[in-house]
Amino acid sequence: MDNILDTAKTWLTDFFDPAVKKEIEHLIANDKEELNDRFYKNMEFGTGGMRGVMGVGTNRINKYTLGKSTQGLSNYLNKVYKGEEIKVVIAFDCRHNSDTLARTVAEVFSANNIKVYLFSDLRTTPELSFAVRYLNCHAGIVLTASHNPPEYNGYKVYWTDGGQIVPPQDGAIISEINALGFEDIKFTANDNLIQVIDKEVDEAFIKQSVAAGNFNAAGKNDFKIVFTSLHGTSITAIPEVLKRGGYENVTIIEEQAKPDGNFPTVKSPNPEESEALSMAVKKAEEIGADMVVGTDPDSDRLGIAVRNLEGKMEIVNGNQAMVLMTKFLLEKRKEKGFKGNEFIATTIVSTPMMEAMAKAYGVEFKTALTGFKWIGKMIKDFPQSDFIGGGEESFGYMVGDFVRDKDAVTSTLLACEIASQAKANGSSFYKDLIQCYVDYGFYKEHLVSITKKGISGAEEIKQMLKDFKENPVETVAGSKVKWIEDYNTSTAKNVLTGEEITIDIPKSNVLIYETEDGTRIAARPSGTEPKVKFYISTNTKLEKTEDYKKVSAELDDKIKNILAELNLG
Repeated sequence: MDNILDTAKTWLTDFFDPAVKKEIEHLIANDKEELNDRFYKNMEFGTGGMRGVMGVGTNRINKYTLGKSTQGLSNYLNKVYKGEEIKVVIAFDCRHNSDTLARTVAEVFSANNIKVYLFSDLRTTPELSFAVRYLNCHAGIVLTASHNPPEYNGYKVYWTDGGQIVPPQDGAIISEINALGFEDIKFTANDNLIQVIDKEVDEAFIKQSVAAGNFNAAGKNDFKIVFTSLHGTSITAIPEVLKRGGYENVTIIEEQAKPDGNFPTVKSPNPEESEALSMAVKKAEEIGADMVVGTDPDSDRLGIAVRNLEGKMEIVNGNQAMVLMTKFLLEKRKEKGFKGNEFIATTIVSTPMMEAMAKAYGVEFKTALTGFKWIGKMIKDFPQSDFIGGGEESFGYMVGDFVRDKDAVTSTLLACEIASQAKANGSSFYKDLIQCYVDYGFYKEHLVSITKKGISGAEEIKQMLKDFKENPVETVAGSKVKWIEDYNTSTAKNVLTGEEITIDIPKSNVLIYETEDGTRIAARPSGTEPKVKFYISTNTKLEKTEDYKKVSAELDDKIKNILAELNLG
């Protein structure tokens, strides 16, 4: 505690704003527990950059923690690109303080003689990724905390390819940041180096989104869409993209259309959670719409609801949406003729059905750690290969490679194309999904997410994962565990034969069990939230679509049994 107090006292110098010093003095005198949480560690980079609760302290998002990160990044850019005119582009979302923090970040870059393109108002994360390459920038920043609660904000760093930073850049940048004190931050702006941008980049991005997501599907005039931006940034792009894609029958949920960092109409602005889409689903039922689409605050994730076999709106999960979008893109590419260098991609905790589909189409399948930066890295690492599309179970998808991060803008248009075409063919999005289960195997997934906050929570998560590793499961739902994949040691071991294989993926705190019947259980801590996540994947054969309900119920029962066995129910 003495070390924490000493750290807090370093924020009482004249370098820090009077209001900051006043708040720290109050915490020292009156709230040691809160002081402890704010200063017991430094805010760190995770799978999505730096993300956390806003406030004063080293373990909070504020002008000083972001300023220090920006100073470190500036130092790194000036070393790597010495003698060049270095350029960065900055976007921000609807969250509290995003605009002012973005301005602070821009000022620090400019103070380090770096040219800054700063969006005039909130923009989507995929547009920021696009803008990096469109403007020939060396890096990009977006101020966002994605779908986290209102008290959060964050900072994602993109590199010259438009993808998020990956090794070795991330480690080198972090080393630069860690070498700095807060007093090393240059806050005095060079306004001549800050250029506000908007319409030109918007237009280029929207054109590319329409070009990538529009396949001239039939039946657009008869296709009814309900769209919600969940108080976030997608209102700046998706309505226009849908309009240019030929969809005129779009109902926008007006109560959720105004950007608002409080997200007043939802418990969480996360389309992974059904409650977030409840207002849009209700409207869809009222007006007889065919599809609901909702996006998270920075518009990189999308949630989709469509009519099920009973004609009721049902939310499809991220794995299901990914499978059908990839199938559609593969089919369109097949019509043109495969060249032999195509690939699709997903993450190690997403549905194995993606690999089964890749084999069926004869295209390469690549898998990566959780986090879209790893899929973006594939495109950079294999320039001779042609990325068709790919996604992850957490409701993110990327169409082609003009954006190098998950992109709810283009994916929304693609999802509407699939559903509109299916309806025109006498089928539906849902029925086409069931046909995929017949063609490639019926895979069903379930996610358990356990939140543990604070210092004690971090220790609990660490212990849960340690127990999961040190006390290995031998059977799951009656099937023997065959493989244990430990991404911390980069080894996959066949526990039945003793065979060991090296995993050619960067190290990560992930452990996966796979049984003889193909059931997979994965455990990993979140890189951006105080959570530990368990991913369960089961599979079986579906001989014909008429058996869907019966077989689906059987897999549901199997998942319930697995949850009980692992004490995750």
